Amino acid sequence: MAKEYAPDPLHVFRFEIEFSETTLGGDVGSSVALCKGAFSECTGLEATMEPKVIKEGGRNFGPAQRAGQVTFATVILKRGITKARHLWQWFELVNKSGAYAYRLNVTIRLLDGSGAPQLTWTLLNALPVKFKSPDLNATAGEVGIEELHLAHEGLTLERQ
Repeated sequence: MAKEYAPDPLHVFRFEIEFSETTLGGDVGSSVALCKGAFSECTGLEATMEPKVIKEGGRNFGPAQRAGQVTFATVILKRGITKARHLWQWFELVNKSGAYAYRLNVTIRLLDGSGAPQLTWTLLNALPVKFKSPDLNATAGEVGIEELHLAHEGLTLERQ
């Protein structure tokens, strides 16, 4: 009797995020790592395809469905506040300096129990569109969380 394959569960609380600059070729494999982040939450890893409906004459059982344009959700990263300012500097560079074309690739790795990558998502040509500092409240007991919202031009997923 053949042994059944039972994959180890993937825990979504172990992940790391790396920001990298793409070299002139634009290839994902030729990038230079700029910084990593220890984020507490990452949401918005999604792609949506709008189907194209084509009505054909003589086709009485319904219209044909074809693949349409793909759109990507804004990815929201939340992390504990630190003294490092590299993500703010990127936002400021794009916002104030007119370097609106300065995009980074963002790699999100889901790790297993031993720390080895299991799934890797890459956001292509990410652009910071919102930076939110934590609310300052002397009576609150929670850790300050800041948010970074990223628009991007593509999402890839590879299994390790």
